[in-house]
Amino acid sequence: MDLDDLKRPGGTSGGLIEFIIGLTMTIAGGYMLVSRVVVTSGFWNWGGYSSFGLSLVPLIFGIAFVFFNGKSLIGWILIFASAIIIGSGILMNLQIYFQPTSLFNTIVMLVLFAGGIGLIARAVMAHD
Repeated sequence: MDLDDLKRPGGTSGGLIEFIIGLTMTIAGGYMLVSRVVVTSGFWNWGGYSSFGLSLVPLIFGIAFVFFNGKSLIGWILIFASAIIIGSGILMNLQIYFQPTSLFNTIVMLVLFAGGIGLIARAVMAHD
């Protein structure tokens, strides 16, 4: 390993210092941005009733089929479909809010994040 290799992130003629500063800026800006987000969830309702239990029925049948015969295609399809239904149901019922913050703080977060990504991209592209 040559000392010149450390100056070439990604095998290009970009700079290691630019990459490290960009990575630091991206991590700091991303952390500041994500720490201002609040995520809550609600109940699965369908027709006024909770429907989460209903989404478990195909999973139960799929598990039963797979325990009876490990090569059961229908069982594996039911388990896979149920995992998708449950996962998408959880994601669809999430409510994401950005906490109130000052405009200055928001601009600092976005500049750090976007500027860091720009520096990383510049570091891995060939330049003199």
